[in-house]
Amino acid sequence: MAEDDVTLTGSIKEKLIEAKQGWARDGRLMTGTMADPEQARLPPGQRLVRDWPVLDLGIEPDVTPQKFRLDLDGAVEHRLSLNYDEYMALPFTESVSDMHCVTQWSRYDNHWKGVSARTILEMVKPQKEAKFAIFHAVDGYTTNIRLDQFDQPDVFLVHEWEGKPINRAHGGPVRMLVPRLYLWKSAKWLRRIQFTISDHPGFWETRGYHNNGDPWLEERYG
Repeated sequence: MAEDDVTLTGSIKEKLIEAKQGWARDGRLMTGTMADPEQARLPPGQRLVRDWPVLDLGIEPDVTPQKFRLDLDGAVEHRLSLNYDEYMALPFTESVSDMHCVTQWSRYDNHWKGVSARTILEMVKPQKEAKFAIFHAVDGYTTNIRLDQFDQPDVFLVHEWEGKPINRAHGGPVRMLVPRLYLWKSAKWLRRIQFTISDHPGFWETRGYHNNGDPWLEERYG
């Protein structure tokens, strides 16, 4: 799941989900302000950190290279299903971007390596009716963004952070990176990207979190 999720079962998972839904009902951390991303690097209500917090209870899917599979499908001309070696054979790009978690922390100048979203779009060629990209994780987590948000130069499927492979806790071997939105939109343990004509709100979007998730508009909840 994304940064705001855990892969748990039973009462612990239910209590955690209820707590997060309570945050949405109560508007936790909301400041009621907005900012222009061209003028304010730090979104409203955020605080800077130097590490990369892991906001779960330490239970994550074990996706080995042998188990890795990435499906690219839906309303596209070319459906693809890639194993780890096929993914690693794609053209890589390095990028630097900030990240912002809905739980109020932000981290500047993260160095990434991965496959750009625009490379994926060139490969699969979405149908003209396609308007959304739905990310599916190995553990069943989903989250949604508009296709125009996916088609941006800073959006990547990433497998390295700060020169090292992304570890299991942070969603390795491959996770999404959509740095202009809150981090729950950047699904961990990526398993599938589905291009759709209609919107399909995901795990947190159906539990009180904002469907768009723009940090500068403080779209934490909706």
